[in-house]
Amino acid sequence: MGRRPTRKIDPTVVPQTINDAGMQHAKAEVTFDNQSLLGPLFGQFDANLVQLENRLGVFIHARGDKILIEGAEDSVARARDTLNTMYDRLAQGQDLDAGAIESLIAMSNEPTLEGIISGEKEEPPIMIRTRKKTIVPRSASQIDYMRSLARDDIVFALGPAGTGKTYIAVAQAVSQLISGSVQRLILSRPAVEAGEKLGFLPGTEKEKVDPYLRPLYDALNDCMPPEQVQRRIDSGEIEIAPIAFMRGRTLADAFVILDEAQNTTREQMKMFLTRFGQNSRMVVCGDPKQVDIPGGVRSSGLADAVDRLERVEGFGTIRFTAADVVRHPIVGRIVEAYEGEGA
Repeated sequence: MGRRPTRKIDPTVVPQTINDAGMQHAKAEVTFDNQSLLGPLFGQFDANLVQLENRLGVFIHARGDKILIEGAEDSVARARDTLNTMYDRLAQGQDLDAGAIESLIAMSNEPTLEGIISGEKEEPPIMIRTRKKTIVPRSASQIDYMRSLARDDIVFALGPAGTGKTYIAVAQAVSQLISGSVQRLILSRPAVEAGEKLGFLPGTEKEKVDPYLRPLYDALNDCMPPEQVQRRIDSGEIEIAPIAFMRGRTLADAFVILDEAQNTTREQMKMFLTRFGQNSRMVVCGDPKQVDIPGGVRSSGLADAVDRLERVEGFGTIRFTAADVVRHPIVGRIVEAYEGEGA
């Protein structure tokens, strides 16, 4: 392996003038020493730099391995920190797309963006390593979520679609399965979707429930080679099943994930949580505002469990909002629009 590329940073952002709005105008220069990373850093036709300019209201001029950033002092500092982190991600072999850049821009408003990605001196880096990729936090709430996954026995992850609740939980589960800290990975969902009933669907029982579990298969295949996923399913190391299949079991030495938990009843949730066994971790994911079971929100086992257990030792609760959506930015705006209607 070659030497890991490093960057040279001018740490000062020197005020130049005062603009009409009273904002200090600033300049900052960043120099990167690995020119092979400049293409993916800048993006095709400098698309990544244009994204930074449009989002932060700065001007970016690239010349060789140097980038000059101009604009309001705070925006220049955020653009500089985001570029540094983008470069670090590429140097570590991680992906860098428009969604990742959008998330880094959002997190650049945090005072310790470098520490968030790299880890503070007294803490290990915040990341999850799997067979296929390394996952780093892409929103401020994901930082708290990853820490809670490493610390708490049972974690409630609440919030809208697109915030990474299930994906990060599956990645953490895969990481622990690979490392040997757990012996099994159990993924479950209630087989309830918008009032449909399994009995109305053709096919065997497995063929009926598999469509409801497809998002869990997708997350697994994104973290492990598909042939390894299938091999571990065949051996019983990975189990994907509806919540009804959990009844009467004790889930020891396992990482257990319940997805779409807002569609459980109080009785189902109690049954699921009491399956917890020795040397296990459990993550319960759901959006309390998207309940599809008869009776509405009041009958949701997720809301009931959070009310009862949020302050109990060993439990962690992470609440995501539309601001944490890490899919296309328009998804966050859609979530905000629906949440704002007061429904």
